[in-house]
Amino acid sequence: MKVSVHAVNFAVDAKLVNFVQTRVDRLEKYYDKVVCSDVYLKVENTSDKENKLVEIKLNVPGDDFVVKKQCKTFEEAVELSAESLERMLLKRKEKVRLHI
Repeated sequence: MKVSVHAVNFAVDAKLVNFVQTRVDRLEKYYDKVVCSDVYLKVENTSDKENKLVEIKLNVPGDDFVVKKQCKTFEEAVELSAESLERMLLKRKEKVRLHI
């Protein structure tokens, strides 16, 4: 699967990119027909501590899944987003299996 990481308003380091890449790659074991994914990392300019925003768009044939999470760290937000996508992909897989 092709994973594109986009950092908005800041420079992203290789360690974070590798973390995002490996975590999103693990989603393929839940549904193997994932085409590509776009991960947007944003820093909100607020006084709030939870100012890291992660948006993951997952492209699956016939559908797109989008998840947004806002947390204190990018790693936490990516982890929560991936868990949500895992649930969505499992539901999708069950629907496809029922229609066959």
